[in-house]
Amino acid sequence: MNSSIVLSITTFIYAFSAFWYIAAWVFSKTVFGRAATWATILGVCGNTLGIVLRWVESYRLGIGHAPLSNLYESLVFFAWTIAVLYLIIEKKYKNQTIGIVAAPLAFLALAYASLSPNISDKIQPLLPALKSNWLIAHVMTCFVGYAAFAIAFGLSGMYLLKGRQTDGDSGSLLSYLPDAGVLDELTHQLVMFGFLFLTAGIITGAVWANSAWGRYWGWDPKETWSLITWFVYATLLHARLMRGWRGKRIALISIFGFAAVMFTYFGVNYLPGLHSYGSV
Repeated sequence: MNSSIVLSITTFIYAFSAFWYIAAWVFSKTVFGRAATWATILGVCGNTLGIVLRWVESYRLGIGHAPLSNLYESLVFFAWTIAVLYLIIEKKYKNQTIGIVAAPLAFLALAYASLSPNISDKIQPLLPALKSNWLIAHVMTCFVGYAAFAIAFGLSGMYLLKGRQTDGDSGSLLSYLPDAGVLDELTHQLVMFGFLFLTAGIITGAVWANSAWGRYWGWDPKETWSLITWFVYATLLHARLMRGWRGKRIALISIFGFAAVMFTYFGVNYLPGLHSYGSV
Protein backbone atom coordinates (compact mmCIF):
# COMPACT_ATOMS: atom_id res chain seq x y z
CA MET A 1 0.00 0.00 0.00
CA ASN A 2 1.47 3.35 -1.04
CA SER A 3 0.95 6.84 0.32
CA SER A 4 -1.61 7.85 -2.32
CA ILE A 5 -3.93 4.96 -1.38
CA VAL A 6 -3.56 5.69 2.34
CA LEU A 7 -4.36 9.37 1.79
CA SER A 8 -7.34 8.56 -0.44
CA ILE A 9 -8.76 6.36 2.33
CA THR A 10 -8.05 9.12 4.84
CA THR A 11 -10.09 11.51 2.71
CA PHE A 12 -13.19 9.39 3.30
CA ILE A 13 -12.39 9.08 7.01
CA TYR A 14 -12.41 12.88 7.26
CA ALA A 15 -15.72 12.84 5.38
CA PHE A 16 -17.19 10.50 7.99
CA SER A 17 -15.76 12.72 10.70
CA ALA A 18 -17.50 15.77 9.23
CA PHE A 19 -20.74 13.81 8.88
CA TRP A 20 -20.71 12.70 12.52
CA TYR A 21 -19.91 16.19 13.82
CA ILE A 22 -22.83 17.62 11.88
CA ALA A 23 -25.07 14.76 13.08
CA ALA A 24 -24.02 15.42 16.68
CA TRP A 25 -24.93 19.10 16.23
CA VAL A 26 -28.28 18.42 14.58
CA PHE A 27 -29.46 15.58 16.83
CA SER A 28 -27.59 16.51 20.05
CA LYS A 29 -26.40 12.92 20.54
CA THR A 30 -23.16 12.40 22.44
CA VAL A 31 -22.62 9.06 20.72
CA PHE A 32 -22.35 10.88 17.39
CA GLY A 33 -19.89 13.30 18.93
CA ARG A 34 -17.70 10.48 20.22
CA ALA A 35 -17.79 8.80 16.82
CA ALA A 36 -16.77 12.09 15.20
CA THR A 37 -13.82 12.58 17.55
CA TRP A 38 -12.54 9.05 17.04
CA ALA A 39 -12.97 9.40 13.27
CA THR A 40 -10.91 12.58 13.37
CA ILE A 41 -8.20 10.87 15.42
CA LEU A 42 -8.19 7.98 12.94
CA GLY A 43 -8.01 10.48 10.10
CA VAL A 44 -5.00 12.20 11.66
CA CYS A 45 -3.29 8.81 12.06
CA GLY A 46 -3.95 7.99 8.39
CA ASN A 47 -2.86 11.46 7.34
CA THR A 48 0.37 11.08 9.33
CA LEU A 49 1.03 7.63 7.88
CA GLY A 50 0.49 8.97 4.36
CA ILE A 51 3.00 11.79 4.92
CA VAL A 52 5.59 9.40 6.36
CA LEU A 53 5.11 6.87 3.55
CA ARG A 54 5.45 9.58 0.92
CA TRP A 55 8.68 10.76 2.55
CA VAL A 56 10.02 7.19 2.52
CA GLU A 57 8.94 6.73 -1.11
CA SER A 58 10.80 9.91 -2.02
CA TYR A 59 14.06 8.48 -0.67
CA ARG A 60 13.43 5.14 -2.38
CA LEU A 61 13.16 6.98 -5.69
CA GLY A 62 16.49 8.67 -5.00
CA ILE A 63 14.86 12.11 -4.70
CA GLY A 64 14.89 12.42 -0.92
CA HIS A 65 13.08 15.55 0.21
CA ALA A 66 10.31 16.35 2.68
CA PRO A 67 6.82 15.89 1.18
CA LEU A 68 6.06 19.61 1.18
CA SER A 69 7.17 20.66 -2.28
CA ASN A 70 4.07 20.83 -4.50
CA LEU A 71 0.35 21.55 -4.33
CA TYR A 72 -0.61 17.94 -3.62
CA GLU A 73 1.83 17.61 -0.72
CA SER A 74 0.98 21.02 0.72
CA LEU A 75 -2.75 20.22 0.71
CA VAL A 76 -2.05 16.93 2.50
CA PHE A 77 -0.11 18.80 5.18
CA PHE A 78 -2.77 21.53 5.32
CA ALA A 79 -5.46 18.93 6.09
CA TRP A 80 -3.23 17.39 8.77
CA THR A 81 -2.58 20.73 10.50
CA ILE A 82 -6.29 21.65 10.50
CA ALA A 83 -7.27 18.30 12.04
CA VAL A 84 -4.51 18.31 14.66
CA LEU A 85 -5.15 21.92 15.67
CA TYR A 86 -8.87 21.23 15.92
CA LEU A 87 -8.35 18.20 18.17
CA ILE A 88 -6.26 20.36 20.51
CA ILE A 89 -9.05 22.95 20.60
CA GLU A 90 -11.70 20.29 21.22
CA LYS A 91 -9.72 18.83 24.11
CA LYS A 92 -9.13 22.25 25.66
CA TYR A 93 -12.64 23.68 25.28
CA LYS A 94 -14.63 20.43 25.56
CA ASN A 95 -16.89 21.59 22.74
CA GLN A 96 -17.38 19.42 19.68
CA THR A 97 -19.61 21.86 17.83
CA ILE A 98 -16.53 23.56 16.38
CA GLY A 99 -15.95 20.32 14.50
CA ILE A 100 -18.79 21.18 12.12
CA VAL A 101 -16.46 23.69 10.46
CA ALA A 102 -13.01 22.18 11.14
CA ALA A 103 -13.68 18.62 9.92
CA PRO A 104 -15.21 19.70 6.58
CA LEU A 105 -12.23 22.00 5.98
CA ALA A 106 -9.78 19.13 6.56
CA PHE A 107 -11.89 16.91 4.30
CA LEU A 108 -12.07 19.49 1.50
CA ALA A 109 -8.31 20.09 1.56
CA LEU A 110 -7.49 16.40 1.31
CA ALA A 111 -10.32 15.67 -1.13
CA TYR A 112 -9.04 18.36 -3.47
CA ALA A 113 -5.55 16.87 -3.27
CA SER A 114 -6.66 13.24 -3.69
CA LEU A 115 -9.55 13.51 -6.11
CA SER A 116 -8.87 16.49 -8.35
CA PRO A 117 -7.76 15.43 -11.86
CA ASN A 118 -5.77 18.65 -12.15
CA ILE A 119 -3.38 17.78 -9.31
CA SER A 120 -0.62 15.22 -9.75
CA ASP A 121 0.46 13.05 -6.82
CA LYS A 122 3.71 12.17 -8.56
CA ILE A 123 6.84 12.62 -6.46
CA GLN A 124 9.13 15.00 -8.29
CA PRO A 125 12.69 16.23 -7.61
CA LEU A 126 13.21 19.74 -6.32
CA LEU A 127 14.84 22.39 -8.42
CA PRO A 128 18.51 22.71 -7.40
CA ALA A 129 17.96 26.21 -6.00
CA LEU A 130 15.21 24.93 -3.69
CA LYS A 131 17.19 22.11 -2.11
CA SER A 132 17.48 23.59 1.35
CA ASN A 133 16.69 22.74 4.94
CA TRP A 134 14.68 25.96 5.00
CA LEU A 135 11.98 24.16 2.97
CA ILE A 136 10.60 22.35 6.02
CA ALA A 137 10.76 25.39 8.32
CA HIS A 138 9.14 27.72 5.78
CA VAL A 139 6.31 25.48 4.63
CA MET A 140 5.47 24.11 8.07
CA THR A 141 5.27 27.53 9.73
CA CYS A 142 3.15 28.94 6.91
CA PHE A 143 0.67 26.08 6.96
CA VAL A 144 0.31 25.97 10.72
CA GLY A 145 -0.64 29.63 10.40
CA TYR A 146 -3.00 28.87 7.50
CA ALA A 147 -4.69 26.13 9.56
CA ALA A 148 -5.28 28.53 12.44
CA PHE A 149 -6.74 31.09 10.03
CA ALA A 150 -8.94 28.40 8.45
CA ILE A 151 -10.51 27.45 11.79
CA ALA A 152 -10.82 31.14 12.73
CA PHE A 153 -12.67 31.64 9.44
CA GLY A 154 -15.10 28.85 10.35
CA LEU A 155 -15.61 30.30 13.82
CA SER A 156 -16.27 33.73 12.32
CA GLY A 157 -19.00 32.24 10.17
CA MET A 158 -20.46 30.57 13.23
CA TYR A 159 -20.36 33.91 15.07
CA LEU A 160 -22.33 35.62 12.31
CA LEU A 161 -24.88 32.79 12.39
CA LYS A 162 -25.09 33.01 16.18
CA GLY A 163 -25.88 36.71 15.82
CA ARG A 164 -29.07 35.78 13.97
CA GLN A 165 -30.39 33.87 16.98
CA THR A 166 -33.38 35.43 18.69
CA ASP A 167 -34.97 34.81 22.08
CA GLY A 168 -37.48 32.51 20.42
CA ASP A 169 -34.76 30.27 19.01
CA SER A 170 -33.92 28.54 22.29
CA GLY A 171 -34.47 25.10 20.78
CA SER A 172 -33.04 25.77 17.34
CA LEU A 173 -29.74 24.59 15.90
CA LEU A 174 -28.29 28.06 16.48
CA SER A 175 -28.78 27.64 20.21
CA TYR A 176 -26.41 24.67 20.18
CA LEU A 177 -23.54 26.76 18.81
CA PRO A 178 -21.00 28.04 21.37
CA ASP A 179 -21.76 31.39 22.98
CA ALA A 180 -20.93 34.43 20.87
CA GLY A 181 -18.35 35.57 23.42
CA VAL A 182 -16.56 32.22 23.24
CA LEU A 183 -16.53 32.30 19.43
CA ASP A 184 -15.23 35.87 19.40
CA GLU A 185 -12.43 35.17 21.91
CA LEU A 186 -11.39 31.91 20.26
CA THR A 187 -11.28 33.62 16.86
CA HIS A 188 -8.96 36.23 18.34
CA GLN A 189 -6.71 33.61 19.91
CA LEU A 190 -6.46 31.60 16.70
CA VAL A 191 -5.68 34.71 14.67
CA MET A 192 -2.90 35.65 17.11
CA PHE A 193 -1.53 32.10 16.92
CA GLY A 194 -1.74 32.04 13.12
CA PHE A 195 -0.23 35.52 12.83
CA LEU A 196 2.87 34.44 14.76
CA PHE A 197 3.37 31.44 12.49
CA LEU A 198 2.68 33.43 9.33
CA THR A 199 5.29 35.95 10.45
CA ALA A 200 7.76 33.12 11.06
CA GLY A 201 6.87 31.69 7.64
CA ILE A 202 7.58 35.01 5.89
CA ILE A 203 10.90 35.38 7.73
CA THR A 204 12.05 31.82 6.98
CA GLY A 205 10.91 32.28 3.39
CA ALA A 206 13.03 35.42 3.10
CA VAL A 207 16.09 33.62 4.45
CA TRP A 208 15.44 30.72 2.08
CA ALA A 209 15.04 33.14 -0.85
CA ASN A 210 18.37 34.72 -0.03
CA SER A 211 20.14 31.35 -0.05
CA ALA A 212 18.32 30.22 -3.23
CA TRP A 213 18.16 33.40 -5.32
CA GLY A 214 20.53 35.81 -3.60
CA ARG A 215 17.89 38.24 -2.34
CA TYR A 216 15.63 38.33 0.70
CA TRP A 217 12.65 39.91 -1.04
CA GLY A 218 11.82 40.29 -4.71
CA TRP A 219 8.12 41.24 -4.83
CA ASP A 220 7.23 37.90 -6.40
CA PRO A 221 3.39 37.56 -6.49
CA LYS A 222 3.45 34.98 -3.66
CA GLU A 223 5.65 37.23 -1.55
CA THR A 224 3.50 40.27 -2.24
CA TRP A 225 0.25 38.53 -1.35
CA SER A 226 1.80 36.97 1.74
CA LEU A 227 2.60 40.50 2.88
CA ILE A 228 -0.94 41.67 2.04
CA THR A 229 -2.35 38.78 4.09
CA TRP A 230 0.01 39.65 6.95
CA PHE A 231 -1.26 43.25 6.91
CA VAL A 232 -4.91 42.13 6.93
CA TYR A 233 -4.41 40.08 10.10
CA ALA A 234 -2.16 42.77 11.60
CA THR A 235 -5.06 45.19 11.07
CA LEU A 236 -7.43 42.78 12.82
CA LEU A 237 -5.14 42.44 15.83
CA HIS A 238 -4.52 46.20 15.98
CA ALA A 239 -8.24 46.93 15.83
CA ARG A 240 -8.86 44.37 18.57
CA LEU A 241 -6.09 45.40 20.93
CA MET A 242 -5.92 49.16 20.33
CA ARG A 243 -9.43 50.05 19.22
CA GLY A 244 -11.34 47.47 21.21
CA TRP A 245 -13.14 46.04 18.21
CA ARG A 246 -15.06 42.85 18.89
CA GLY A 247 -17.84 40.76 17.45
CA LYS A 248 -19.11 41.25 13.92
CA ARG A 249 -16.36 43.57 12.68
CA ILE A 250 -13.63 41.17 13.81
CA ALA A 251 -15.51 38.23 12.26
CA LEU A 252 -15.76 40.04 8.91
CA ILE A 253 -12.06 40.92 8.88
CA SER A 254 -11.25 37.30 9.75
CA ILE A 255 -13.31 36.08 6.80
CA PHE A 256 -11.67 38.63 4.50
CA GLY A 257 -8.27 37.58 5.82
CA PHE A 258 -8.90 33.95 4.98
CA ALA A 259 -9.97 34.97 1.47
CA ALA A 260 -6.54 36.63 1.19
CA VAL A 261 -4.94 33.40 2.46
CA MET A 262 -6.74 31.39 -0.20
CA PHE A 263 -5.69 33.78 -2.95
CA THR A 264 -2.11 33.68 -1.67
CA TYR A 265 -2.27 29.88 -1.67
CA PHE A 266 -4.13 29.24 -4.94
CA GLY A 267 -4.71 32.45 -6.89
CA VAL A 268 -1.14 33.61 -7.35
CA ASN A 269 -0.22 30.25 -8.88
CA TYR A 270 -1.81 31.55 -12.07
CA LEU A 271 0.47 34.60 -12.05
CA PRO A 272 4.05 34.46 -13.37
CA GLY A 273 6.56 34.06 -10.56
CA LEU A 274 9.09 31.88 -8.82
CA HIS A 275 6.54 30.17 -6.57
CA SER A 276 5.12 27.91 -9.25
CA TYR A 277 4.82 24.69 -7.27
CA GLY A 278 1.11 25.22 -6.73
CA SER A 279 0.27 24.65 -10.35
CA VAL A 280 1.79 21.16 -10.30
